[in-house]
Amino acid sequence: MQKQLLDHINLPKDLRQLSQDDLLQLAKELREFIINIVATKEGHLGASLGVVELTIALHYVFNTPEDLLIWDVGHQAYGHKILTGRKEIFDTNRQLGGISGFPKRDESVYDTFGVGHSSTSISAALGMAIASKVLGDLEKQHIAVIGDASIASGMAFEGLNHAGVTDANLLVILNDNAIGIDPSVGALKQYLTNVKKGTEKQDNIFEALNFDYSGPIDGHDLPKLISELRRLKSVKGPKFLHVITTKGKGLKQAEENQVKYHAPGKFDAETGELIAKSGLSEPPKFQDVFGETIVELAKENEKIVGITPAMPTGSSLKYMMEAIPERAFDVGIAEQHAVTLAAGMATQGLIPFCNIYSTFLQRAYDQVIHDVATQNLPVIFCLDRAGLVGEDGATHHGVFDLAYLRCIPNLMIFAPRNAIELRNIMYTVQQGINFPIAIRYPRGRCKLLDWKLPFETIKIGKGVCLKEGKNIAILSVGTTSNTVINVLQNNTEFETVGHYDMRFVKPLDEDLLNTLFKKYKVIISIEDGTIIGGFGSAILEFANANNYKTKVEILGIKDKFTEHGTVGELKEINQIDETSLKKKLKELFFSLKI
Repeated sequence: MQKQLLDHINLPKDLRQLSQDDLLQLAKELREFIINIVATKEGHLGASLGVVELTIALHYVFNTPEDLLIWDVGHQAYGHKILTGRKEIFDTNRQLGGISGFPKRDESVYDTFGVGHSSTSISAALGMAIASKVLGDLEKQHIAVIGDASIASGMAFEGLNHAGVTDANLLVILNDNAIGIDPSVGALKQYLTNVKKGTEKQDNIFEALNFDYSGPIDGHDLPKLISELRRLKSVKGPKFLHVITTKGKGLKQAEENQVKYHAPGKFDAETGELIAKSGLSEPPKFQDVFGETIVELAKENEKIVGITPAMPTGSSLKYMMEAIPERAFDVGIAEQHAVTLAAGMATQGLIPFCNIYSTFLQRAYDQVIHDVATQNLPVIFCLDRAGLVGEDGATHHGVFDLAYLRCIPNLMIFAPRNAIELRNIMYTVQQGINFPIAIRYPRGRCKLLDWKLPFETIKIGKGVCLKEGKNIAILSVGTTSNTVINVLQNNTEFETVGHYDMRFVKPLDEDLLNTLFKKYKVIISIEDGTIIGGFGSAILEFANANNYKTKVEILGIKDKFTEHGTVGELKEINQIDETSLKKKLKELFFSLKI
């Protein structure tokens, strides 16, 4: 029986003791290790399988961690983590208290730059390379590994543009597999396709940017990779290596269905088949409520268009792209462009639904302010993955949107508590608005099975009473209302507690708030956004402006970056779970002597 090489590899220095002939066996073992762990623990599969050979070659040729290796996004860094001291704890990946699903500086010296959003690697690596030159370390290598979907982003081109006029010791490796989470799109994707086919007759775009270009080469050919990386170590200045890989390499199903196996959930490690979930009827995901509703509305309203920056599957805009492809646009990883594209469409009378994950809209903040809000254009932002998203951790939680959007003039903010409310607000705004609006909703499933009800128009800026009470009133926004409902429902201990779904974070329903502040002794706000600057802050501002002395308690995300774990675990940590709310109510009952 052949000995297991991976058992003896704990750090890259161990890897470098192997003969080059042993590396093919190591690649096989590394793939199997990733598949076996992700099959039961879940995570990002396809991207890491696709770069097994590249990962081994990089750590074999370069003297990491002294040489600096930066992985763009980090979906593909599982092999890197396993080879850099985290093999024994890799089964804790993305779990509360375990290692992060992405490279993270405080986790390992081999994780030279924290990532999670795409297209940052070139700028970061260039910054490191310039720093090395300033500090007199002229031998240190700086390597950025970036995918073909990520390199199409504006930020990546900004980095390339700057690097091309420096003499920085920088190597950019393009991991070209024609797919990010969804298939790559755009003119650059077509250019790269032509390069691979050998039909591209134009000047090489990367050479035109003053990079020493080599490739394309087979990213699964370990000897070729090692030979080329060794050669490039001695080349001065900015270099560019074009590598062709197959996402999901080594697992048939992952190669054949690259979108589904990007992060497939649990699957059979032997067969690759996904493990079926319970056959019981489940409520739809919020993203699917959006996806089905926009198709329904767009068939009746020819002015509706849909836009997403590289997330047609994740946002479910794919439904519109299939049903009405001429009015649904995947613009690639280009959030800034997506927002200003929507603004341009709005100036011409179209009704753009711009669907961006909450955490990704942060990347287009200037465009939201400058191109949309200052011109008061009726762009409809649908912010998926708002609130706590779970195992992807700090870079992906959508907890800042209420705070960073609330301060923008003209912009309204609505948080539906269920699928019906999401449908109805989409129906309402497409009838015609003269302001921009952000509709934010979480990752995961709704609570309702019967959600496709006839549309109803929502009154802008109006909240609703879900339960009358006295002494204490809880004000919720979005799906935090479910936490409150579960605590108060059929619980005689809390029968005097009122519950109001404010729905609109901006504008606040001031008529309702005036009534509540006059009626109740204590107001509790609860949100799945940051306490500082969010919904609760808005309630305090209202109370101060109107000279109310009523006690206000704010529940929400604490002033620290929330790490990875299940949504339930993270709610408990931030004390916005049912148990924490019950405890808070009991404390208030005691202090008020109710």
